[in-house]
Formats: sequence, structure tokens, C-alpha cells
Amino acid sequence: MLTKVYGSAVLGVEATTITVEVNTDIGVGYHLVGLPDNAIKESNYRIAAALQNNGYKIPGKKITLNMAPADMRKEGSAYDLTLAMGVLVSTGQILEHEPLSHYVIMGELSLDGSLQPIRGALPIAINALKEGFKGFILPKQNAKEAAIVDGLEVFGVESIAQVIDFFNEGTPLEKEVVDIQAEFYEHLENPEFDFADVKGQESIKRCMEIAAAGGHNIILIGPPGSGKTMLAKRLPSILPPLTLTEALETTKIHSVAGRTLEKGGVMTSRPFRSPHHTISDVALVGGGQYPQPGEISLAHNGVLFLDELPEFKRSVLEVMRQPLEDRDVTISRARFTVTYPASFMLVASMNPSPGGYFNDPESPVLSSPAEMQRYLGKISGPLLDRIDIHIEVTPVPFEKLSDDRKGEPSVNIRERVTQARELQALRFKELESIHYNAQMGVKQIRSFCKLDEASMALLKSAMERLNLSARAYDRILKVARTIADLEGVGAIAGHHISEAIQYRSLDRDGWLG
Repeated sequence: MLTKVYGSAVLGVEATTITVEVNTDIGVGYHLVGLPDNAIKESNYRIAAALQNNGYKIPGKKITLNMAPADMRKEGSAYDLTLAMGVLVSTGQILEHEPLSHYVIMGELSLDGSLQPIRGALPIAINALKEGFKGFILPKQNAKEAAIVDGLEVFGVESIAQVIDFFNEGTPLEKEVVDIQAEFYEHLENPEFDFADVKGQESIKRCMEIAAAGGHNIILIGPPGSGKTMLAKRLPSILPPLTLTEALETTKIHSVAGRTLEKGGVMTSRPFRSPHHTISDVALVGGGQYPQPGEISLAHNGVLFLDELPEFKRSVLEVMRQPLEDRDVTISRARFTVTYPASFMLVASMNPSPGGYFNDPESPVLSSPAEMQRYLGKISGPLLDRIDIHIEVTPVPFEKLSDDRKGEPSVNIRERVTQARELQALRFKELESIHYNAQMGVKQIRSFCKLDEASMALLKSAMERLNLSARAYDRILKVARTIADLEGVGAIAGHHISEAIQYRSLDRDGWLG
């Protein structure tokens, strides 16, 4: 008897329907074909034990299972439930009270028949709805995540026994329902990390506000204990709230990576990723034998924080150059190519010298010019070229540390940032690939960052006097455009240019040679 059951494979952040064909014939043997990996090949042991412990069995017949399309490699243990249901129906052990063809069925089996969570539930649910399936049966742990998709019946089950009873006897399964609007807006206020907790550092807070308003990449340079990490962790709290579209897109990436299991449902806050400096280039940008999204994709629509930037391997930093420009990363293999989105804000921090102190006569550790050059030279010019704002962070004096007064809360700062982003959305509404100032190219800079004669003369004088590099010119104009947007004015004025010039520390003569 031939039976067809439907599962799904995730490639990149998209899902493809997999048809599991099970044929029972005279003879003995269990043959699984269709390019399964080792985890799937081992499934017959899990399936046999799970069925036996629930009163069923794999009969002594010739059973052939084909996973179509047969030329696409299948991986992971999420097909256990799909294969088991196909075997039960094909061997006549259960009846189809409900047609299997109406459902996508996925789940990893334990030996007692209970189900373990799977990866990629959200993209699978989206694809199931698109292809006209009635419902999606999957482990209970993933049900909330899949139920985000409106228009698809999602059933979270705890064991194979529930699935068997559903198809054999029509025993109803509990449908998972998520009020996505209520869940999404519930967590927007009261961020965990708030700028109100930061003592002093008013100029740095201002700089972070500008970076958030224009989506600018930023690097913080300062000695140990000056508050670089503390400030970076609070940046997501002043970014505009995720839109529902951004939230679904971000949740999909984390679902593929298997990182939404604890929370379930839709992601409501912008991601903040802070990888250790020993990270490999594959772990950062994604890839591997079976490609998975890397840290830059997990930071999509959020913040990627690289603490102690010069400590990262140069090869790791260099692979970020293309994703910073294109806002996505393409992983190519001999048989396939996958693309992961990677539109993130880069926030980096570094000490100004190997010992942590620079030009400080009271410093316990001083570095020689050669050590300084070697340390700072780890950061390449092309990478710095993609960082719009460089700011020096100084230690907070005792008077401000001991002050009991709270600073301005993140919610207030976020209101100004959101207003500035709305201006930019209106400005770039005709441009499909540009949404905020940091994404502007040369053509848009010339169009939207025009200066009057006085401002141009000021910029020219500053570049000559401070010996700023050529790459600083466009960056200054983009940052000045954002400062003007925060004030709600259309024309860039001299004081906008003056403030933007302050945020190019590493381009000044004496830094990086």
C-alpha cells in the first residue's frame, strides 16, 4: 500500500515541502531513500522503539520510504514523526479518519513516543499556508512560534499517541491560538537596559542617539571602565520599535537557528548579539557543511556588538565588509546557494592602546609608538570606512558616579529617534533599498546633503586643519543629515557640520598612522 505524508525542509530562511512516500510490499526490509543524512537514517531505531512503547510496531514487511524531491539533501531528526505516521498508515495499523495529505507533520521522536522540538517552525508554517495545507502538526514547544501565521491551523502535540488518536479515531487536538498584536505590543515599554541608569557621559549618549536615529555604525574608543559596554547594551532600547514585518522576519531567522524555543511566539525586541573575540569567520557570517545563519544574521534588525575590536582575528573582521554594504550574506556551496538577511547596526568598542590607556601620564601602563601602531593597525581602513561615527569615551568622574539623580530614560530618547526615522522614511519612500541615512550612497548624499557656502567652507577648513581622510567627507555629511533630522529641519547648517566633525576621531592625523 502506498501512502504519502508531508513534511518540510528549511534551506536558508525559506522552507520547501518534502513528500514522504511510504510503500509496503511482500518481503522483509526497511529502505529509506531520497538523500537522507545520518540523523534521518537512524530514525528507524527511534521510530521502532516509540511505536513499540505505544502499542504499535514496524511489521516484518518490505517497507520503502522515499523523501521527494530525491535530489535534495535532507537533514536533521525532525522527520521522525512524518516517517512514523507514513509507516502506520501504509501498513494498515491506523485509519485515516482525517486525510494525512491535509497536514504538514514534523517532530523528533523520543524512545517513549514523546516529541522533541524542531528548528524552523515559523518558515515551515509560512510555506504550509502558502501551499494550501489545512494544518500543521508539530511538537508543543514550537506551537506558539508556528501559530504566528494567521490562516493555518496549528496543533501542538506532546506525543505520537495524540497524533495517532487524531487520525485513527478523530480525537480532536488542541489548536494553538496566538494574539500576535497583543503579544507584540505588550513588551515594547520598560526595556531591561535603560539609559537612565548611565551616570554622566552626556556627550556619548548624544552620540548614541544620533547613531540610532540614522542607523549609523559606531565605534567607541576609551580606557577600561569608561562605560563602553554599558552604553552599547542600552542602544537597542532607543532604537525605533520593531514593526510587525520586521518582527516576523527576525523571528524567522532565529527559528531556523533554533533560538526561539524558550520564548516562543514572535520576537518583540530588537536583537543584541555580542560574540566573543575568539569567534570564527563562519560563526560570524554563517555557513558550515549544513549552512546556518551566523551572528550577523541573528543581529538582523538589531545590534551587533564587537567588544575589544582589535582582539578579533583580522580575517573575521574582513568578512564583514561585504555584508555591511549589501545588508545580506550569500553562502555558496557546490550544490546550492543560500542568502541570509544581515541588516544590522555595528557597534564596536576598543581600548586606545594595548595597555588600555593613551597619552595618560598617570597611567600604570604606557605603550610604545610601535606597539600602538601594531595594535591599531589590526583594524583595516576598508572596515573603518564602513563605520560612520568614531567617538572617544572618557572615564566618569566621582562626582557624577555618586550623583543619585537618574538620567534621561530610554523611552524619551526613543521618541526623538523614531521621529527622525519617520522623516527619513518619507525622504526615501521612492527608493526601495534605502530606509535611513546610513544607507545613502554617493548619489543620495549629493541630493539630500547639500550645504550652503558657509557650511562648505567650515567643512573644508576642518578637513585641512585636522588632516581628515577623504573617506571622512561622506560620513560627515551623512551624520550631519541625521543631526538635522533630529532637530526636524530640512537644511544642514554649520552647527550640524561642526558636531558631525567631532565624531571622526580615528580619521585624525596621529590615529592609525
